[in-house]
Amino acid sequence: MSKRDYYEVLGVERSATAAELKKAYRRLAMKFHPDRNPDDKDAEDKFKEANEAYEVLSDEDKRAAYDRHGHAGVDPQMGGGGFGGGGGGNFSDVFGDVFSDFFGGGGGGRGGPQRGSDLRYTMELSLEEAVRGTTENIRVPTLADCKPCSGSGAKKGTSPVTCTTCNGMGQVRMQQGFFAVQQTCPRCHGSGKMVTDPCNSCQGQGRVEEEKTLSVKVPAGVDTGDRIRLTGEGEAGTLGGPAGDLYVVVNVRPHAIFQRDGRDLYCEVPISFADAALGGELEVPTLGGRVKLKIPEGTQTNKLFRLRGKGVTPVRGGGVGDLMCRVAVETPVKLDKRQRELLEEFRVSLQGDDSHSPKKSSWFEGVKRFFGDL
Repeated sequence: MSKRDYYEVLGVERSATAAELKKAYRRLAMKFHPDRNPDDKDAEDKFKEANEAYEVLSDEDKRAAYDRHGHAGVDPQMGGGGFGGGGGGNFSDVFGDVFSDFFGGGGGGRGGPQRGSDLRYTMELSLEEAVRGTTENIRVPTLADCKPCSGSGAKKGTSPVTCTTCNGMGQVRMQQGFFAVQQTCPRCHGSGKMVTDPCNSCQGQGRVEEEKTLSVKVPAGVDTGDRIRLTGEGEAGTLGGPAGDLYVVVNVRPHAIFQRDGRDLYCEVPISFADAALGGELEVPTLGGRVKLKIPEGTQTNKLFRLRGKGVTPVRGGGVGDLMCRVAVETPVKLDKRQRELLEEFRVSLQGDDSHSPKKSSWFEGVKRFFGDL
């Protein structure tokens, strides 16, 4: 029976790149592998057909011969290159990828020292602490080297021995169907060593859970989301590997008066109806103490006053920000009889004179235009 075109078998164009060939082959190998299709002769034949096609097309010399002479160029019975020897490196690589998907491992070198995991700690700060800087003590749960066994996992006076499963290679060969697969040793996890007499403190793990206290210096000007890195204060490594790092993440609590936006601070300043109309001078708070704020007569609600240099100096440098004070004019409440009389007299005195209400006339003109357009 004549063989199908190898490009047709893999479902690719003749101009396909090596990456496209590999992707196509992996898809077919995953679909038709005998272990996924037991007792399915058709699937087994398609798997073998895909193997043959990829072995030829993944080798530059064999592919060139196939492109020039077709199957005759690579059939050993017809004088071609055959399937023995030659490149084959790409073929082995892709099999490693496929078996990794099938069996959850394969490949990889012998295990060795592993760096410990990084840790994250969220530090809650007040606005004042974040702006001025502070030093805080924190307690962090972590995995540390077991002191009695110095992190080896073996009881004091003993040492780990060569793994009897992999003979110290860190890798074992497993038979899957008609293929042999090399995987990380399940007993020693690739280290090539095993503990026969485990340490009583860590039960052979080499690390123990503990809580440590650290002093963290917080620079002035930090804000929510900023991170402080403490090198080597994360989890201990394994097999003598270095410790990870600890990242302290800042979270600034909401403030009763101020809101921060970068280097600037904002606050709302309530003023009386009389102060807004007549003008005056108010005391307003800043992070450095109280300052005087002059209110001009006729001040409207939402008017923004800038106090320069009363904001924040950012942690990454730059000039100090400003304090923005937004005025909120308060309407008098719970008036007594005399106060109501005075306000009534005041209201009567304003009737017919819109010059005292700078927004009123323009607002009514807009209303008229709106209804006129309907």
